[in-house]
Amino acid sequence: MRRTFACMSAGTANDLDVLVIGAGLSGIAAAYYLRTREPWARISILEARAKPGGTWNLFRYPGVRSDSDMHTLGFSFRPWHGDIALAGGRSIQAYIEETAHEFGIDDCIRFDHRAIAASWSSADARWTVEIARGDGARTSATCRFLYLCTGYYDYERGYLPEFAGMERYRGEIVHPQFWPDGLDYRNKRVAVIGSGATAVTLVPAMSADAQHVTMVQRSPSYVLAVPGRDPIAVALNRAFGSRLAHPIVRWKNVLRQMFFYNLMRRYPAFARKKILEFTQKALGPQFDTQRHFTPVYEPWDQRMCFVPDGDLFAALRSGRASIATGEIERFTETGLRLRGGEEIDADIIVTATGLNVKLMGGMQLDLDGKPLDLANAVSYKGMMFCGVPNLALALGYTNASWTLKCELTARYVCRVVRRLRSGGYAYCVPQAPPPGVGTEPAIGLKSGYIVRAHGTLPRQGRRAPWKLHQNYALDLAALRFGKVEDGVMQWVKA
Repeated sequence: MRRTFACMSAGTANDLDVLVIGAGLSGIAAAYYLRTREPWARISILEARAKPGGTWNLFRYPGVRSDSDMHTLGFSFRPWHGDIALAGGRSIQAYIEETAHEFGIDDCIRFDHRAIAASWSSADARWTVEIARGDGARTSATCRFLYLCTGYYDYERGYLPEFAGMERYRGEIVHPQFWPDGLDYRNKRVAVIGSGATAVTLVPAMSADAQHVTMVQRSPSYVLAVPGRDPIAVALNRAFGSRLAHPIVRWKNVLRQMFFYNLMRRYPAFARKKILEFTQKALGPQFDTQRHFTPVYEPWDQRMCFVPDGDLFAALRSGRASIATGEIERFTETGLRLRGGEEIDADIIVTATGLNVKLMGGMQLDLDGKPLDLANAVSYKGMMFCGVPNLALALGYTNASWTLKCELTARYVCRVVRRLRSGGYAYCVPQAPPPGVGTEPAIGLKSGYIVRAHGTLPRQGRRAPWKLHQNYALDLAALRFGKVEDGVMQWVKA
């Protein structure tokens, strides 16, 4: 049954209560909570692409799938009914589109509308957003509250290191972010450069049809096999039905993730030992796990890679795939040469070398005519920025499901806009932490895409409410039940 809400469409007035930027998982969640909890609010969603879905509409490489279980990556208000734990990209895209349609959220979305800049006026208590439409025209919209659900990846450019000799290579070079339609890799030799989530997904998927796939990694990552289907979810769905089973399964997965993450961070040597034991068992006693699956960093210093039903290990055992570990010296006419002298022949080279970080979709912000540099900003409750009025940014967890945090943020934004209205306030602005609190990087991962972006990312305080917990239970307490008027948020009358 389709449910409809009153939204401000492209053909109506442009002065809004809340303008949401982005129609991926976080944008759809934002619209749902705003429409159901604050039905008085005039909202609209700007989406630069022609469909909702965000990341799941962008990535189309073979085997693309979630790396978080779908019972937590899916929405709490529209449970994921399948029994597949790590779902494929097309299934997730369909799920997002169906959710947007079922709740009438697609009526709120202005597709092919890219927000390129936003300017705050304290005198007007409004954001003015400059918009580039897909037909080349420029327009604008104003809003009281700006809600950025843009993710943090650069959709227009992936990360590609400079490899010597790339111009000499006679085969085809493909970046997963821009996978060409109809690429034929059947019975061909493929080299996949990388060791992260994209690489460990591509290798088993492509090995089913390719002659051979070689994963070429400069250094290893931690890889864990997980069940493709959640057996407890399957049993509970059969016993109680998916609607009753979903919250149980969701909390089971949340608590399990928190337990194992904290265990690994507290006892890294023990965690490393157990992960490598599991890997050796999955690959057999003859496989050199010390060389190919033993990272130099501790578990969860970087994101963990999960492979459903150990599909990567199965591809390696079968001989359809292999791993070469070492630094690439150069591209050759027929493939790659490593610094250790190993030659890898390939008809196709896939550069799964990572992504670039671009907060806010590259939007330029200014406050009363002064440009805002997010590198100097301090996060507040993991969703707003000190000194920046009436603006929230949806950022999911780096150690758990993206959607878990984004739903908490959406609910908190509802509380904020409700208080603005009920209190007759023009705007609210978080205050900076006292000097003694100190700051640190907002995202503590040592993954390459985060390290490369350190000079552009905001910071966080060393205690609440300026600290990002990366912990669902703590965030649930702070954002669901904590006070909106906490003494740090300043509320300004019109």
